[in-house]
Amino acid sequence: MALTLPAPRVPFDDGSARWYKNELGWAAAEGPPVRLITGLRFDVLGLPADAGTALLRHGVRTGPVARAGDGVLLLVAAGTAEDLPALLDWLEWGGIGLELSALGRGGSVPAPSPPGRAVPAGAPPGAAVWLRPPEPGRAVEPSLPAFGAAGRAGAGTGDDGGAPDLVRLVDAAANACHRARLMRACAAGPHTRAQPLAFS
Repeated sequence: MALTLPAPRVPFDDGSARWYKNELGWAAAEGPPVRLITGLRFDVLGLPADAGTALLRHGVRTGPVARAGDGVLLLVAAGTAEDLPALLDWLEWGGIGLELSALGRGGSVPAPSPPGRAVPAGAPPGAAVWLRPPEPGRAVEPSLPAFGAAGRAGAGTGDDGGAPDLVRLVDAAANACHRARLMRACAAGPHTRAQPLAFS
């Protein structure tokens, strides 16, 4: 006699996909879990949670930011994913294992519950949540880190409401990733670190 397993429990559909489509005009794939499609209105930079938390703690200007599982997701201007490797090379971070990734056209990320709503019952541990949510009723593109944002009138510096500069954000994110990696190596103990330099 064959063993019959119960169907996996499907989390309650809280209408998140409809909310993102109707309130923000973002492309979203029905779930569970609901996913936001990247490469259309925005791309996403992904970094480990410890690096992302440090980046936000240091007051770096960003667009909307979410946490999903063990990572932090930074929404940036569409097209950034294609430009990230060259930008990291230009910033002299090329060839360094940073754990900094980008998703653009054809990708998707877990959709956090809409701002002001609780994570739905039955959601898995580490379900996506907004750390810096988007603002309903406002187009997302003007708030996203982009090339040349600091050079645009009223953008890139201070609290003037302009878009953050993508180059500054990527440099700060790379720095945070590198520092977090070094901190994890130090915390793991001397047996995991390279031999220290000898001084004569």
